[in-house]
Amino acid sequence: MLRGSVRSVSPLKIRPLASLGTRGASETQATRIGVRLPINSQNSRAFSVSAPSMESSTLNSLDTFTEEEEMLRESVRRFAADIVGPKVREMDEKERMDADIIKGLFEQGLMGIETSTEHGGAESSFTAAIIAIEELAKVDPSVSVMCDVHNTLVNTILRKYGTKEQQDKWLPQLSESKLGSFCLSEPASGSDAFSLQTRAVKDGSHWIINGSKMWITNSYEAEIFLIFANIDPSKGYKGITCFIATKDMGIQIAKKEEKLGIRASSTCTLNFDDLRIPDENIIGGEGKGYKADTKSSQIAIEILNEGRIGIAAQMLGLAQGAFDKAVPYTYTRQQFGQPVGTFQGMAFQIAQAAVEIESARLLTYNAARRKEEGKSFTKEAAMAKYWASVIAQRVSGQAIEWAGGVGFTRETGIEKYWRDSKIGAIYEGTSNIQLQTIAKFIQKEYS
Repeated sequence: MLRGSVRSVSPLKIRPLASLGTRGASETQATRIGVRLPINSQNSRAFSVSAPSMESSTLNSLDTFTEEEEMLRESVRRFAADIVGPKVREMDEKERMDADIIKGLFEQGLMGIETSTEHGGAESSFTAAIIAIEELAKVDPSVSVMCDVHNTLVNTILRKYGTKEQQDKWLPQLSESKLGSFCLSEPASGSDAFSLQTRAVKDGSHWIINGSKMWITNSYEAEIFLIFANIDPSKGYKGITCFIATKDMGIQIAKKEEKLGIRASSTCTLNFDDLRIPDENIIGGEGKGYKADTKSSQIAIEILNEGRIGIAAQMLGLAQGAFDKAVPYTYTRQQFGQPVGTFQGMAFQIAQAAVEIESARLLTYNAARRKEEGKSFTKEAAMAKYWASVIAQRVSGQAIEWAGGVGFTRETGIEKYWRDSKIGAIYEGTSNIQLQTIAKFIQKEYS
């Protein structure tokens, strides 16, 4: 990002892949992540490979990243291919996330990407988190969304709205070992989050929460939960408040869903039966959980806007992963004396898919950069999330057809991308909600 000053590039530190999952007690925090981006307290970034003069009139392309970001991409790519890849089919069949994968993500520093080093994180950029989410999704969108929700929703809420005491207590745990879960949706409250029914009642220095949540990602393995409940239904959304809770407080997993796709990513219904949470576990203040009159208090709305860029990155990676698996096959499979991928009909489909993937990539990284630059990004996030989910479903479906009968089997893993793609049009705001958001911006601009 161009902000008038040039930032020096710090030395890069890449962990040998052989050390994944075998961190020694003497290892320093600086070597926990594949790469360490330089710390910048103002969250500004230079989108350049090195540190050229930012005074020139040359503008960087959306394909230009810092050297550290490129190194991070390569590190996550290797982790995904070598550590996640061999377990993808087994996790999908068992519908269970492998504990070693979760442990590996923490050990590589990928569960505290934007969190400060003071709190055990990498203190990297938002774009670094988007890069990690994209690269993981190329191999397994289930692992990608687990990392995404933990970083862009749970960690971000605590970093932006938590008190210093809350950050000191919870962020190190979320960076080092404990998975987080974001609990907003309910049986009767999906796109219309204003209508959530979970209630919190004051009881001395504690709050008693009763209700249930549905479709909650990471909830089976999570140990830390951010729960949205209404403390005063008469005030509507102004009564919605965000609470921190731990599983051992009495959170009940009522049902683990059996899903079409992203099967290894847990999605559960949670019940709260007189869940007792102390006063100090309120984040951002009473009635500030969903949307308030001041911009600083729009916790759920603002965070979901950021989260939609994460989902766009997941869908982008998914589309690219399906493309990367299917296209090489079309150049080895021969019919009528030539590779099937060289027939004009299929060649044009492949070319069109490549254009569509690139368009989703540009939308996604443009939204990420606008967010980091402090510009408005709600419309851009909606565009990226909507379009990336459309392209993910389209390309993954075509990839099956390009591979023919082989693509329809589970052995290749291509069909899994298509199953995983459907969720992109549903969670963190349905496609219709994204289109409605975009339409409102257009109406405001032109009416």
